[in-house]
Amino acid sequence: MLEVEIKARIADVSKLDEIRNKLKSLNAKFIKTEIQEDIYFAHPTRDFGKTDEAIRVRKIDNDYFLTYKGPRIDKETKTREEIEILVEKDITKILKKLCFAEWRCVKKTRETYKLDGLTICLDDVFGIGNFIEIESGDYGDKEKIFEMLGKLGVDREECIREAYTELQGEA
Repeated sequence: MLEVEIKARIADVSKLDEIRNKLKSLNAKFIKTEIQEDIYFAHPTRDFGKTDEAIRVRKIDNDYFLTYKGPRIDKETKTREEIEILVEKDITKILKKLCFAEWRCVKKTRETYKLDGLTICLDDVFGIGNFIEIESGDYGDKEKIFEMLGKLGVDREECIREAYTELQGEA
């Protein structure tokens, strides 16, 4: 599946409340709040930093998801192939047996909303800060995503392409 995504840092916590109020006024559907713990792995023979790929195991409650993220395919967004499957907890043991090494852990509280066919997430990422992510599975929605960002009071110029793991490296 193709994941078309934009992300922006929300440095001012009061702006998060403004975004929530705008989501409510636009009749966005609140889906859930959850704690996500992502463990990213380094490949034994490939430098994912150079290939712009990622392998992660995401834990949400008692569920585990294995995700492959391919290289970003444009310069404006974080659009990339994403393959995700539900797995058992022991997947981390299998990855380690295959010489994958734990590289980084990202913990966040995520609020998820749906509006106009888009998924909107407000993330509080431990040690990094607050962010908004807007995504779709359709590359044709790219401009629609940027328009939604504007409706929520965030300028297009505030978007960043870095992953949370990259931002951790800067922190």
